[in-house]
Amino acid sequence: MLISILVFPISQSGGAHAQAAAKTEAEPSDGRSSLTNVSENSYDNYLERYKNEEQPAEEIVIRGADYIKADGMSPEIISELGGVSGEFVKTEESGSIQWELEVPKSGLYHIAMRYFPIEGKSSAIERELLIDGELPFASARNLTFHRVWKNESEQISQDNRGNELRPRQVEAPMWQESLFRDTEGYYDEPYVFYFSEGKHTLTLVSSREPVAIDYLKVYRYDAPPAYEEVEADYKSKGYTETSGQLIKVQGEQASYKSSPTLYPIPDRSSPSTEPYNVSKIRMNTIGGNNWRVPGQWIAWEIEAPEDGLYRIAVKNRQELLRGIYSTRSLRIDGEIPFQEMTQIPFYYDSDWQMNVLGNGEKPYLFYLTKGKHELRLEVSLGAIAPLIRQVEASVLEINAMYRKILMITGNVPDPYRDYQLDKQIPDMVDVFQKQSEVLNAVSEELVRLTGEKSDKTAVLNKTAYQLEDMAKKPETVQKRLAQFKINVGSVGAWILQVREQPLEIDYLTLASSDVKLPKANASAAKKVVHEVSSFFHSFFEDYDTIGNTAENKQSITVWVGTGRDQAQVLKAMIDDSFTPLTGIGVNLKLVNQDVLLRASLAGEGPDVAMQVGNDVPVNFGMRNAAEDLSKFPDYEMVVQQFRDSAIVPYRFGEQVFALPEQQIFNMLFYRKDILEELNLEPPQTWDDVYAMIPVLQKHHMDLALPIAQATGVPVLEVNRAYAMMLYQMKGSFYLNDGAKSGLDTEVGLGAFKKWTDFYTSYKLPLIFDFPMRFRTGEMPVGIQDYTFYNYLTVSAPEIKGLWEFVPVPGTVQQDGTIRRDVASGGTAAIMLKQAQNKDAAWEFMKWWVSKDSQVRFGREMEGLMGAAARYPTANIEALKELPWPARDYLNLEEQWQWVQGVPEVPGGYFTGRHLDNALREVINNGTNTADALYDYVQEIDYEIAQKRDEFNLD
Repeated sequence: MLISILVFPISQSGGAHAQAAAKTEAEPSDGRSSLTNVSENSYDNYLERYKNEEQPAEEIVIRGADYIKADGMSPEIISELGGVSGEFVKTEESGSIQWELEVPKSGLYHIAMRYFPIEGKSSAIERELLIDGELPFASARNLTFHRVWKNESEQISQDNRGNELRPRQVEAPMWQESLFRDTEGYYDEPYVFYFSEGKHTLTLVSSREPVAIDYLKVYRYDAPPAYEEVEADYKSKGYTETSGQLIKVQGEQASYKSSPTLYPIPDRSSPSTEPYNVSKIRMNTIGGNNWRVPGQWIAWEIEAPEDGLYRIAVKNRQELLRGIYSTRSLRIDGEIPFQEMTQIPFYYDSDWQMNVLGNGEKPYLFYLTKGKHELRLEVSLGAIAPLIRQVEASVLEINAMYRKILMITGNVPDPYRDYQLDKQIPDMVDVFQKQSEVLNAVSEELVRLTGEKSDKTAVLNKTAYQLEDMAKKPETVQKRLAQFKINVGSVGAWILQVREQPLEIDYLTLASSDVKLPKANASAAKKVVHEVSSFFHSFFEDYDTIGNTAENKQSITVWVGTGRDQAQVLKAMIDDSFTPLTGIGVNLKLVNQDVLLRASLAGEGPDVAMQVGNDVPVNFGMRNAAEDLSKFPDYEMVVQQFRDSAIVPYRFGEQVFALPEQQIFNMLFYRKDILEELNLEPPQTWDDVYAMIPVLQKHHMDLALPIAQATGVPVLEVNRAYAMMLYQMKGSFYLNDGAKSGLDTEVGLGAFKKWTDFYTSYKLPLIFDFPMRFRTGEMPVGIQDYTFYNYLTVSAPEIKGLWEFVPVPGTVQQDGTIRRDVASGGTAAIMLKQAQNKDAAWEFMKWWVSKDSQVRFGREMEGLMGAAARYPTANIEALKELPWPARDYLNLEEQWQWVQGVPEVPGGYFTGRHLDNALREVINNGTNTADALYDYVQEIDYEIAQKRDEFNLD
């Protein structure tokens, strides 16, 4: 994906919902205001402003319990926590808390916090810092404090087929002291804050998760000395090198880690990894692509057999980041031993490497006393950080210029027209020339650091060349805008790629200088034997079945159609909670759900199929292939866990053929920075939308309504926008219990005209790449299902804090209230009619959709794959327990109140298909909306009648 980066100032929007409506059609600024504000609010600018201030040695410690004020939360004073006695303040996941301090001398200070992670939703703790009620710089809005995780058990367990199972990650809360530093890793040094002499206030605003605070410390943090000084200190103290010692600690035996994603992983590609098995899964390494985000750390406990100086070596593999190196910083017992350990490079290579920590000429020596020590490796951007900052600033300038050009030329410039852009935008040529020089300089520095040219430098060089050429030939700019956008998007993708620092570790060693280290790779002969043996064993190993197999009479077979990671999490949950509780064994198989129908017809289907689409249960039920769940005596109690709308797609007549797993619905996403620049607010009603569209289009921007990019897909996927309007006008897709379409009613026709008007009268685009255009700012407002939040959180860090999601625009009722109905999609679990033990299958389904199971699965999936995998559960109580920021959850909950389900009926597949046909008939041929819809409703009604006749439903 090509990604273009556009950065704007972070607006300090107040409550969960701003007043919506287009305030005015006032002219926006020329784009300079946003750019200027970003620059003024940056940490670089903050440092520049106070660069001449000294850093006093004074230290001020503020006890957490001595807070003077709290807003939106009720802090609790506790006297004992984590085995430590004292007076601590427990803060909540929303609201703010304030302290007062007296600064004895003006200057720049560091700030640290000693904290204990209170049980919450298993995500990192986030806070915003205000000094005297003001945000000192933009990135002080996002301060992250990690929780601590570990393997649930020291020994890695195996299934009954001899494969090792990924150990579950559990929280190991402990007191930690953490400096306030850059969450993104762009600055190796912790933040400094300017305080004048006298009284000040410090305020921490909660963004996510509760935390207990022991104290805040305002002081001077001294960087570690250089190795030369440490080496001289060794000599002055008479430290000597050890002899004959070689201690090895396996990577997968890490004591603690900062994230549950840092679990042991298997490597079967090489016979040199420890432990090794040619055919069975062994969790023998740690890290890999999961260990790539700046700030993540893994700690190992290692025992030194005697006092003295040791070498440290790491057997590692970095095969994911070509043309650049991964960086780590090393802490021993919580301290960085010397300056060189803040940036340890691990270079790209597809084979395992033995990296002895040193300067290339000789290894560094580390003094350790006899006994246990903690070695912690933390992801750092190192020398790459200032290069990324330069490129981000450059792309910000280029994107601002791109938007200025679009405001003159539009999205599709006339190639034969001379827009005289260099005269209309006087600084265009200078900006292009300057940014070309910046990108060339970064490319040269990258070559110097890595020692090679690669695709990473090629991207920068290509964009720099185009910028330089456009500076020389400004009359060609409008002809080259499309390629220009692609090139800048490539530079945006470059930023995301080099920010990620993956590294896989097999083991670490503590060794004396006179001991030969093990070889990192196996011999050629061993590799050949490994490959031949692996091929031979592939004929006998069952790779579809996950975890333990069960063969008792109470066992059931369950098919799941997601990835292996999800299936392994589910199987671990089954084996440690469901089976011990019920005595029912589960054979879980990873099977593509496309074969479910064929397998069922052949009598080879499962007892339960999970994560099937909304259209499957009723279609199976009508054909007597799915079990009616409503006949189970405790059915009514089970479905109380969901909203009625979640059951609608699985109900047919008096029967219900599935239990909901996920329920997904639309939210309104908007760019706070761009709407502020255009003097707009997020729309609350469709009238507000009508007022907003001309303002956006006047500046060559668009609003996005959800529509499928392909035909022949289910009704909901095509018509999310139509469903919103139909339901808000109190209409329905079907009448007479599904016997007839409801689209040709007065309400259905009105909603259809309202929908088509967006494309005929307001010229909204039918085909667009919303994620890309939302990030660049070309489409700053759009309606999308709420899982888009996950994508933005992970894949669009450059606009972090610049966007928000709120309930969709609604229809004003006679009493002044606003209806915000939306339709929902999702997945479900069904019981096949051929299930041998239906009671056991029902017990499994009840367990799976219960609050505890859904919360655990959701948290473990997010721990496994990060925020991109946040689980959209249909269980009402479970969603509350998933790690949503408090404000975002309130927005979700407000919209969820208005969600409606789309019923599935025989022949209902024609509804989506022909509604899409009717829309395109109106847009492409100019047909009257009523005529177009009437014609296609006849086709829908005919197909429904045919199917009802086929199933003897009348």
